Amino acid sequence: MEDRAALRGIVYVLRKSVSWADVPTERIGRSGVTAWRRLRDRTEAGVRPRLHEVLPAELRKAGLLDMDDAAIDGSHVRALKGGLTPDLRRSTVPAREASTT
Repeated sequence: MEDRAALRGIVYVLRKSVSWADVPTERIGRSGVTAWRRLRDRTEAGVRPRLHEVLPAELRKAGLLDMDDAAIDGSHVRALKGGLTPDLRRSTVPAREASTT
């Protein structure tokens, strides 16, 4: 698969907030699922994390990074079941009243 077609598919998903299956194959050049596989493979090979380190630094150095338009996205970070709970938490539900029957 041509790298540019894969990148077009990835950018399309990010900009349009659609699922990988909804990427228009005719317009992008490849299916969204194929673009997703390329993203997955590059991420596992360490390319995406490295690019995420290098690209902002290069843009900042060139004066092309406008942090006024920046957003933080944690959707790719794995959440542990129940979050971090070092100890048990007390319930905030009011105690039951004694039964009158």
